Amino acid sequence: MSKNPTLYADQILEAITNIYADINGKDLQSFCTDRRVRQLVERNLEILSEASRRLPDEFKQKESNIPWRNIAGIGNVLRHDYYKSNPEILWEICRKDLKNLEDAVERIRQMLE
Repeated sequence: MSKNPTLYADQILEAITNIYADINGKDLQSFCTDRRVRQLVERNLEILSEASRRLPDEFKQKESNIPWRNIAGIGNVLRHDYYKSNPEILWEICRKDLKNLEDAVERIRQMLE
């Protein structure tokens, strides 16, 4: 795989776009009961988690308001402790945390150009 950090920024942004599309029209109740949507969200969180690990630290430091360690950690939970996945927590991540990450990665993406 390419070591181009632009690729990783693009992967994060694509995963976020996918998550927004997957939860569109959902509320917490329907999200919790829809296994397919939850699994799609989990997979895209894994992707953005892994891609975030590969962004250069110098760029992540410029976006110090983003909890990069937690983003990397969610991928570990979803890959290795998947049985502990909590739909309510996933929903909160999707509804409250992704926008800040999206904005930060868009700024990083611009710095990479």
